[in-house]
Amino acid sequence: MRKVKVGFQGELGAFSQEAVGQLLGDRAAVVPCPRFEDVFRALDQGDTGASVIPIENTLAGSVHENYDHLLHFDVRIVAETNVRIVHNLMAPPEVRFRDIRRVYSHPVALNQCLDFFRKNPRIEKVPFYDTAGSAKMVMDEKLPDAAAIASTVAASIYGARILRRSIEDDRQNFTRFFLLNKTRRVLPPPRPVKVWKTSLVFTTRNIPGALFRGLSAFALRDLNLTKIESRPLRGKPWEYLFYVDFEGREEDPVARKALGHLAELADFMRVLGSYPRG
Repeated sequence: MRKVKVGFQGELGAFSQEAVGQLLGDRAAVVPCPRFEDVFRALDQGDTGASVIPIENTLAGSVHENYDHLLHFDVRIVAETNVRIVHNLMAPPEVRFRDIRRVYSHPVALNQCLDFFRKNPRIEKVPFYDTAGSAKMVMDEKLPDAAAIASTVAASIYGARILRRSIEDDRQNFTRFFLLNKTRRVLPPPRPVKVWKTSLVFTTRNIPGALFRGLSAFALRDLNLTKIESRPLRGKPWEYLFYVDFEGREEDPVARKALGHLAELADFMRVLGSYPRG
């Protein structure tokens, strides 16, 4: 079976790699990228056949940079999945918990483990660019007083020993990921679809009631909005782009009418993709 190259941000063992596995299983050949923009650019230039990106977390909120990239790159959302985020404290096998004075991880991960740091005030939080990257660095440098916070997969890949499992403050910690494609050929394995979702972005004129009238295109047709996100519109201070998710498929007659209605009211509108609800 020919594998599809799938880009994601971070080192091997990142939570994004777990999302790749959930979406494509053993059909994926993962391609780690340093930055989110690199993930999008690799797909845009044909260096990868698909990409997986985080779009929002139940605790930290939206990944705003990726909303911006969805607008600026010609890609389609073809699937979504949710990954339960479990933060583990890990270190080289010879390092004991009582030896630890520094813990490295991504700033979001550190901030999701504040109860652990309150209970262990001797330990310093040290921001790092990536969760899995912090595990790799701690193992490569064999730091005698340092540990990392990362996934179980990262511990396995880099040979780290997990000293404390699931140290996140809130167990209801999930990240939503999108599978992106230039076409619709790279899709997850078929499964029954009960609910479809569609994502789009649009702008309105900056006049009273413009947003209300735009969203009425969905309300009048009983289409359920599951998310709305505003982002600054570059070059037009205090004006905004609106990203919307609604339940429905772009090809469905009711959804087509709603999108046509919105297109008549909006200054700009683009459908980013329709996909089964994760």
